[in-house]
Amino acid sequence: MEQLINITELNLPHLEMLKNQLDQEVDSMYVPGKLHDVEHVLIDVGTGYYVEKTAEDAKDFFKRKIDVLTKQREKIQPVLQEKHTMKQVVMEMMSQKIQQLTALGAAQPTAKA
Repeated sequence: MEQLINITELNLPHLEMLKNQLDQEVDSMYVPGKLHDVEHVLIDVGTGYYVEKTAEDAKDFFKRKIDVLTKQREKIQPVLQEKHTMKQVVMEMMSQKIQQLTALGAAQPTAKA
């Protein structure tokens, strides 16, 4: 069943309710829409704040954001690889110790009561 809603006629509480509803159904719902102003967009700049920008300014914003995230990833990636290698070494050492303890336990004679 299709329901048409003109969001320009909704007050703030109704818009928030609609947004929460859409957030919950975002994986399985698509909402067709029409843009009246394609030159200006709202972008989410974090922690629930939105800023109106021109489409070109929004593209520049997201390019800068991608650059920052790419640089952060490049800094973190070697550290993650090192930690992964250290984890593998520790796991291997633990496995060897378990094998040694298992072999040691099997080699000891059992106590007779």
